[in-house]
Amino acid sequence: MVGAGPTGLTLACDLARRGVAVRVVDRAPEFPVGSRGKGLTPRSLEVFDDLAVIDKVLASGTTHLPHRKYQGAEVIAEVDPEAGRVPTPDIPYPTGLLIPQWRVEHILRERLADFGVEVERGADLRGFAQDADGVTATVGDARIRARYLAGCDGGRSTVRRTLGLTLRGRTPDVQLMAVGDLEADGLGRDAWHQWLTPDGGIMLCPLPGTAAFQVQASHELDGDGSPLEPTLERFQRTFDRIAGVPGVRLHNLTWRSTYRVNVRMVDRLRVGPVFLAGDAAHVHPIAGGLGMNSGIQDAYNLGWKLGAVLAGDASSGLLDTYEEERLPIASWLLDITSDLLDAVLEAIKEKGGGLDAIAATELTQLMLRYPWSRLSRQAASRSAGPRAGDRAPDAPLRDPATGRRLRLFDLFRGPHFTLLRLGEGRALDDVGTGLVKPCLVGPGGFSDDDGHVADAYGTDALILVRPDGYIGLVAAPADTAAVGDYLRSL
Repeated sequence: MVGAGPTGLTLACDLARRGVAVRVVDRAPEFPVGSRGKGLTPRSLEVFDDLAVIDKVLASGTTHLPHRKYQGAEVIAEVDPEAGRVPTPDIPYPTGLLIPQWRVEHILRERLADFGVEVERGADLRGFAQDADGVTATVGDARIRARYLAGCDGGRSTVRRTLGLTLRGRTPDVQLMAVGDLEADGLGRDAWHQWLTPDGGIMLCPLPGTAAFQVQASHELDGDGSPLEPTLERFQRTFDRIAGVPGVRLHNLTWRSTYRVNVRMVDRLRVGPVFLAGDAAHVHPIAGGLGMNSGIQDAYNLGWKLGAVLAGDASSGLLDTYEEERLPIASWLLDITSDLLDAVLEAIKEKGGGLDAIAATELTQLMLRYPWSRLSRQAASRSAGPRAGDRAPDAPLRDPATGRRLRLFDLFRGPHFTLLRLGEGRALDDVGTGLVKPCLVGPGGFSDDDGHVADAYGTDALILVRPDGYIGLVAAPADTAAVGDYLRSL
């Protein structure tokens, strides 16, 4: 793995738990301390549930932080964009989680260390060469031989440039945004404070588990109208000019950057044994906060496929489905985040308008699906329940042997496929291999006492859930041959 951000670390954790030998190199001499991204979607939380880090992630973040909008010192509106979203049997994490990116990375590095893998810092990828058996990479003065290489090294990706791929698209004529992490005296930590006007804006969001706020602001300009580099003094000047609230003092700026809107992506995610994921493959407007999350989803899609190929459970052709599934999602992502940015720019023209204008179920990433994929097979006609390519819902169960209550997500957790048998059908002993965990719901198996599994999945079916939590196959309850055919096709 080249790059130790959320994308590279998620991929490394997923591979390491499968027993794959991985190395993670990153050019930075020290781990990042800036917040950068600051939110995880419900779908990313489900990924972290599977990777067994969800408790640490939830303990490090917060939900339902209200957006408090001002005109000067006057509060003109306050809204929770995710009000009313509560856990349900099929969706245990209904809201996004506010958490600084550096904390996500820290938790993932700790998880990776559980498998004996440490990030190699100050390790600059200088180049690589491919051959029929893999990749030889030059990192610093060392040469590393590997079967596969994943470029998770951000928008300025060395891997992408070495492959000769280009981020194609556009850079809209939208004003730059200054961002940073700082402390603020005179502001409470109970809300995301926002001053947005057609002429500029400044927002301060408290970062959980710290004394810091992330500030996002219009740039101060020089005499020629060119943006100036963000500094503590300039952030204070922006606050005083736009907010004008007396007694608020900004201090202790620990990180700063400039954000420019780009809408760009590559046209390939795989070149031989080399893959691109996250910002190395697609960059887009910040609206909706999907940047970190889309990289996590890329990694989660690729991880199980690499693991299956390296374990000998699948042919290398399975790796082609990474691009087949994720490239259309990247294109959709660029479209929706561009639309959301336009919606925000339009909303702030009205008093009380703000980021809540873009609250939408699409931003949860729970609606993402792969119906077009060759890995999505609908072998049975059903009037209810999810279809092949859909996200596999959660649901509570009871183990009749022990009386223990558990969730489907508990059964899905791990590097295996899960085969659900709903209702009557043949025994599943013949498909209970190391690759597939059988799960009977109904006679002879787990009890669906409250009917939540039936509500989520319908009845009378075999449903094969992929290791990344999407449904690969829907078949008739007695059609175990379809399961065998599916697995052999990998």
